[in-house]
Amino acid sequence: MEENNKGCGFDILDIGCSGINEVVITPNQQKMKWKHLSTLPCGLPVWFENNRRKKMEEYLCEADKLKIHAFNNTQGFWPREKEIENAMVAELCAVQTSIKVERNPKTGKLRGFNEVFSLESSSSGSSSMALNRQPCALSEPIKGKSTNFPFFPGGMDHLETKRIEEDSAELNFVTGLLDTPPGFDGHIKFDDDKSRTAPGEVQDFIVSDVQSYTDLEDLEYSDHDNSDDECDDKQTVDEKEEKEDLGLASEKTAEPEQEKEKKEKWAFMIDVSKPVVDFHKKVLNMAHKWDFEPDTFQKQAIVKLESHDSVFVAAHTSAGKTAVAEYAIGLANRHKTKTIYTSPIKALSNQKFRDFKKNLVPSHPELDIGLITGDVQIKPEAACLIMTTEILRSMLYNGSDVIRDVEWVIFDEVHYINDPERGVVWEEVIIMLPDHVSIILLSATVPNTLEFADWIGRTKRKKIYVISTPKRPVPLEHFLYTGNSNKTSSEMFVLLDQNNVFQTRGYQMAADSIKERSSKGKEMSGAKGGRSHMNLKSEKNIWLSLVTMLEKKEKLPVVAFTFSRKKCDDNADQLGNLNLITSLERSKTQVLMQKYLAKLKGGDRTLPQVVRMQELLKRGIGVHHSGILPILKEVIEILFQEGLVKLLFATETFAMGVNMPARTVVFDSIRKHDGSSFRNLLPGEYVQMAGRAGRRGKDITGTVIILCKGDVPEMAELYSMMLGKPISLHSQFRLTYSMILNLLRVEQLRVQEMMKRSFAEFNAHRDAETIKHEAEKLEAKLSKIESVDCLLCNKDLMSYHQALSELTVLREQIKVAVLSTSFAQKALLPGRIITLETHNNQKALAIVLQVESDGSGKKLVDKSLTVLSILDNGTAGDALKSIKSIKDENHLEPHVKTKLLLPEGPSTYDIFQISVMDVCDITTSKMKIEGDRIIQDHRKRMQPRFSNDPPSRSTVIVRQELLRLIEANPEGLEVMDPIKDFNIRDLDLVDVLTRKCFLEDLLGTFVCTTCPKLKQHFSLVRNEITLRENLNHLQFLLSDDSLQLIKEYNQRIEVLKKLRYLDTNNRVQLKGRVACEISNHELMITELVFHNLLTDLHHTEIAALLSCFVFQQRRCSEPNFTKTLEEGKGRILSIAGTIAAAQTECGLVTSEEEFKEQFYFGLVEVVYEWSRGTPFSEIINMTDVQEGIIVRCIQRLDETCRDVRNAARIIGDPTLYKKMEDASASIRRDIVFAASLYTQ
Repeated sequence: MEENNKGCGFDILDIGCSGINEVVITPNQQKMKWKHLSTLPCGLPVWFENNRRKKMEEYLCEADKLKIHAFNNTQGFWPREKEIENAMVAELCAVQTSIKVERNPKTGKLRGFNEVFSLESSSSGSSSMALNRQPCALSEPIKGKSTNFPFFPGGMDHLETKRIEEDSAELNFVTGLLDTPPGFDGHIKFDDDKSRTAPGEVQDFIVSDVQSYTDLEDLEYSDHDNSDDECDDKQTVDEKEEKEDLGLASEKTAEPEQEKEKKEKWAFMIDVSKPVVDFHKKVLNMAHKWDFEPDTFQKQAIVKLESHDSVFVAAHTSAGKTAVAEYAIGLANRHKTKTIYTSPIKALSNQKFRDFKKNLVPSHPELDIGLITGDVQIKPEAACLIMTTEILRSMLYNGSDVIRDVEWVIFDEVHYINDPERGVVWEEVIIMLPDHVSIILLSATVPNTLEFADWIGRTKRKKIYVISTPKRPVPLEHFLYTGNSNKTSSEMFVLLDQNNVFQTRGYQMAADSIKERSSKGKEMSGAKGGRSHMNLKSEKNIWLSLVTMLEKKEKLPVVAFTFSRKKCDDNADQLGNLNLITSLERSKTQVLMQKYLAKLKGGDRTLPQVVRMQELLKRGIGVHHSGILPILKEVIEILFQEGLVKLLFATETFAMGVNMPARTVVFDSIRKHDGSSFRNLLPGEYVQMAGRAGRRGKDITGTVIILCKGDVPEMAELYSMMLGKPISLHSQFRLTYSMILNLLRVEQLRVQEMMKRSFAEFNAHRDAETIKHEAEKLEAKLSKIESVDCLLCNKDLMSYHQALSELTVLREQIKVAVLSTSFAQKALLPGRIITLETHNNQKALAIVLQVESDGSGKKLVDKSLTVLSILDNGTAGDALKSIKSIKDENHLEPHVKTKLLLPEGPSTYDIFQISVMDVCDITTSKMKIEGDRIIQDHRKRMQPRFSNDPPSRSTVIVRQELLRLIEANPEGLEVMDPIKDFNIRDLDLVDVLTRKCFLEDLLGTFVCTTCPKLKQHFSLVRNEITLRENLNHLQFLLSDDSLQLIKEYNQRIEVLKKLRYLDTNNRVQLKGRVACEISNHELMITELVFHNLLTDLHHTEIAALLSCFVFQQRRCSEPNFTKTLEEGKGRILSIAGTIAAAQTECGLVTSEEEFKEQFYFGLVEVVYEWSRGTPFSEIINMTDVQEGIIVRCIQRLDETCRDVRNAARIIGDPTLYKKMEDASASIRRDIVFAASLYTQ
C-alpha cells in the first residue's frame, strides 16, 4: 500500500464555483504527467503548480485573480478606444437661477437686476408648479389629472422661493459649511482668512474655454504669460460692474421714500366720455375688425388689450361687451396663444360657440374654436376654448398643460359672482390663475366695479382698468298697463321716460283708471304688484288685448317675463287662437323645425312637449324655461333670433345669455319667489330683464311694460325697483372639502392663503402693508424702551399691573350690569349723590341735576348726566379735565385707597355733563333739589354780562350740603350694593363681584406698592404693555387667526381627519385623493366607494341611486322603489348620517336631518328605467317632473358616473370601474344626449 502510494501527493480540488473544496491524491509529476479529470460536472478544477503555499494564499486571499474572472478568455471583448477630447467636455447641470428685471411699476424705469431661484425645468407635473416643467403626456385629459400640481398662482408669495432663500442664508458658499448650529438662533462668524485658499494655489478654470476646444493639441497652457492682460481685463470688468452698481444705486436712492409708503393703486377708472385720440395710430394693425366703427368704450378697451393689460368692462345690456372679447381672441390668434372664454352656464357656452364661429372664423380662417363642457369636447386643442367656469377651475387645480399657452381668460356675466351656490367658483379661478394670464371681465353695470377690480389687481399684483358705459345705446321707456279688454287696451301710461325721469303723473293716471273701473263694478281683483288670483278667462283677455295692441303699434317681438314655469305654459296655451306670423314666416318656421328636429329619433319627435311646442311656434309663440327640453329651447332661441317668434313667455334665465333683444319686454308680475319667500324684484334683476328691450340699429327706443292685473303697485316700490342702486358685487366665498383637499395635496399652497386672497377678506387685508409697517415701528419703539430698574418694582410690578387690569375690566362689567337694571334708572334721578374719580386718585362728590330724557331712545348706559361737583379752586371751569372718563385711553393708574376730595382753602363748584359710565359710585344719599333752576342759573351766569352775579339760593344750598357731607364722611359715603339695592340675581355676576372684592384686597399686598416712585414706574410698564398689546393686535390682523372662516376651516380639517381623508400632519390620504376626483358631494360619494356599497349593485341600480346627488327639485311625485333600490337609499342615508355626526362632533352647525334633506330621490325610478332602455316617452309618465329637468339631471348624472369611475381606477377596483362605464353608456342615448344645435 505504501509502495503504491510512493510518488503520490495531495492537492485541493475546487468543485465548481460554489466554494466547496476536496482533498485529492495527485501522482508524482516527475514520473507521471498530470491529466485533467473528466468526470466533474462543474468544469475543470484549478491546477496548482509548484510553490503550493504561495498559490494557496493567492487563491484564498486574492480571489479576483482567479482565471474564472478572466472574461477576455470566455467572451467577446472589444478594447476601448481612447478619446482624449471627451475628457475636456463638462456636462453642466440645470440652471438653478434666472435674472429678473426689477422696474418701477408706475414709471417703468429700470431699478436693477435680481438673481432669483427658479424651479428645475426637469421636474414633472406631479412634482412642480413651475411653468417650465416638462409637458405631460399627449394622452392626458384636457382637464389634467388630480395627481398633477397646479401652476403657481399669480400674485401669491412663492413659498418654495422663500424656503430656498432661508436655506441659502445659512450656507457659506466659500467653505460649504452651515453657520447656524442646531438649537441656535444666531449665526456663527468663522475666520474667513483661515478658510480661504491662498491665491495662486488654484488656477482659474473657465468651462466655456475648455468646451471651445475640440483637439487636445490646440489646448495651450499659459500660467503666467497672459496674467497681466487677465488682470487688466478683470479690472475693466470690475470697473464696469462698479459703475453699473453705482448707477443703479443712484437710481434707487433717487426715488422718494414717500412713494414707497404711499398705497399702491391697482384699479384705474377710464373716462369714456372723452374720445380716444389717434386711435388708429395707437393701433396700427387691428387684430380683429368689424363692419362698424367701435364705440369709445370699446376703443379704450382695445388700447389696453394691445398693451396686454387686464380690463373690467361693465356695460349696459346690448352695449357691445362681446366685441372686447372678440378682439382679445383675435389678438391671441395673432400671438399664436390661447384664449379661454368662460360662462356661468352650459347653454350660454353653446351659444357663444356658434356666435364666435360665425363672427370670428370668416375673418380668421386659421382660428379654431373649441368647446368643453361636462359631456362634450369639441376641438380641445383649439386656440379659443369656450367652457363653464367650473371646467376652468378643474383645469387649474389639475395643472392642465393648456394653461401654459393661455394669454387671456374672459369672464362673462361676472355679476353672477353674487350667486350663493356657484359664486365661489369665480373667486377660486381668479386666485388660481398663473401670472402670465391676463384677465378680461364682462359684466352688467354694478356700483362697485372699482372695488372689485382693486381686489383682482391686488390679488394678482397687476393693474386692471375699469371701463363702464354711461348710458344704454337704445334708451328705454317704461309703462304701466291697466287694460283688460280691447276697449281698454289703450290704457298704457308712461312711468319712466327715456331720460330716466320718473313720471308721477303717469302713475296717478294708472291708479285712477283702476279705481274708476272698480267703481263701475267691473271684475278686477288681485294683490299688489301683480300677485293675481284672477280666473283664466280674465288673464286671457288681458294678454289678448295687450298683444293685439302691441301688434298694431308694431311693438313686436315681445319677451314676457313670468316667474313661474307653470304660468309660462298656461299663458301660452290660453292664446291658442292667436296667430302672430305671416304664411311665409310660418312656412320658414316649419322648414327650420323639420331640419332641427330631424336629428331626433322617431319616438322622440312625437313627445307631447315637442308636438305642443311645434303648434305654438307655427303661430309665432314660444316658451322658454328650464322645464323645456334643451333641444327645443335651442330651436326657440334660433327662431327668435330669426324674427319668427313674436311672443316669448320666458323665465328670468332668458335674461342671462347672448344678445337676443326684443322690441318690447313685458313683466307679468314684479314679485318673485326667491326660494324662501315672495319679494319684489331687486333693481339689478329688473334692469337685467328690462335691458332685453330695444334692438340696436333697429329701434329708437325700447318699450318696457308692467302689467297691473290688480291694484297698481306702490309708487315707492316702483321707484326703488327702477331707479334704485343695483346690487353690488359681494363675495360668496365659502370653504368646500374639495377646495381644501386640492390645496392640501400641494405643499407650496395653503388654504389660508386662498381665504386671505378672497374678495370676502379684501377690505380686511387691503392695508396689510401699512399694518406691517406700523408693526415694525412698534417693534422699534419696544426695542428702545428702558426696563424699570427698581428693587421693589422688579419683584411684582408686572403681576400688579395684571391684577389691576383685571380689576378694571371687572368694574366696568359690573357697572354695565348694574346700570342695565330698572333699579338703576330709579336710582339715578335728580338729587342722587354720586362720586366721580379724579386724576389725583380722589373721589369728587357730585349731585345729579338732570338725566338725559327717554325721548332720545338711548339706554341708560349711553345717556349723559348733568351734575354739580365740589372741586378745588384751581380746577373751576376746567372740571372735565380733572375727572377720569371711560373714554380716556390710559385711564389705568396705580390703585390707592381714595378719599373724598376736600378742597384746601376756598372751595368752588362746577356744573358739567358726564357719561353715565363715568360715575364711580352711586351713594345711598339723596336730597331734594331744583335741578332745572340750578342749570338755568348756571347758563345765565355763563353769559358775560351776568358773570359777576351771585349764584342762586338753590345752588348755594346744594353746595353747602355737599361740603357738609364731605367733612362728615372723609372716607366716603355709603354706596349702593349691587346685590341688595339693584337686585342682581345672576350667579355669574355674583362670581364677578366676589372676584372683584378679592382683587381689591390683593392689590394692597404687592411689594411694589411701597415704592415711592410707583406711579412713574407703573407708567413705564403700562406704556410698554400698551405698545406690546398694540403690536400683538397688528400681528393678529396679519395672521391667519384673523380670517373670517378660520374657525370653520379648522373644523373642516378635523372632519377630514376624523373620516381619514387626512393624517395627523394634514397630508392627503388615499380617500382624500379619491375625493379630489369628485366634483359634487365629494365626501358622500367617496364614502360610498370606500364602503363598497356600489360594487355589488347592477349598473342600472348604481345610476338610479346616484341621481339623488344631482336632482335638485324638492317637490315631485313619490317614485316606486324596488327592494334593492330601497336598501340602497337606506345605505346612502346611513352614510349621510355618519358624515353629519362627524361634522356636528367637530363643531360644524349641521343637523343630521338638514344634511340628509339635500339628497332628493324623486328621479330614482325614472333614471332606473332610462338606464334599462325604456323610451323617453314612457319615463315622462312616471313622474310630474318636467322633461327639461329630467334631461338636465341625467346629463349631470353622466358626469357623476365618470367621477366614480375615476375613483374606482385610483383605488384599483376593476369591477366598479367596468360597472360605472356601463352605467354611463346606458344613459347616454337618444334625446337626453342629443347634440346641441349650436355645435353643428
